[in-house]
Amino acid sequence: MKCFKEAVVNRRSVYALGKNIPVLESEVIAAVERMTKEAPSPFNIQSARVVIAMNEHHENVWNIVEDTLKNIVSVAQFKETEKKMQGFKNAYGTILFFEDNATVEMTQGKFPQYAMNFPTWAAQANGMLQFAIWTQLEAMGLGVNIQHYNPLIDDRIRECFKTPEGWSLVAQMVFGEMLEPAAPIVKIPVNERVKIFA
Repeated sequence: MKCFKEAVVNRRSVYALGKNIPVLESEVIAAVERMTKEAPSPFNIQSARVVIAMNEHHENVWNIVEDTLKNIVSVAQFKETEKKMQGFKNAYGTILFFEDNATVEMTQGKFPQYAMNFPTWAAQANGMLQFAIWTQLEAMGLGVNIQHYNPLIDDRIRECFKTPEGWSLVAQMVFGEMLEPAAPIVKIPVNERVKIFA
């Protein structure tokens, strides 16, 4: 298992994915459950919700996205969209991230002086959970990328996975066998982003 720093440095968007993953399915499930349990949240709100879709359930996610985009994307551009969707389908699974609005609203009621901040804080906590799971899966030797086709697909995803009405879809995390490493990216110099007063 890689150290935390190495896992964070190596975490990248990997798009060339396959189904022959180097770990057991049960290990993926255990990792997602562990990170969901341990990731921090404001006032211990724990409003993030996760669905792990594998096998035909994983393919259903990307069939829904493809069908939805078919009605939006021009015929000329759809070939590229279709190719992209097939790339996602070729992966092993998809993790769907949601926010449970009822939990957020309940916490707003308990702490009215901070009520306006809870949606933002909950979104930040969901982002931390996504990062924790993404980094953990990378450390296990999996390739991962994250997509955001919500709100276009929200209703059909809710129907497909029978999620409660109050769950809002936030992100779709694709994972699988890493067939090719992530492409290099340009990083802004860190001294433009971090200011130090010591």
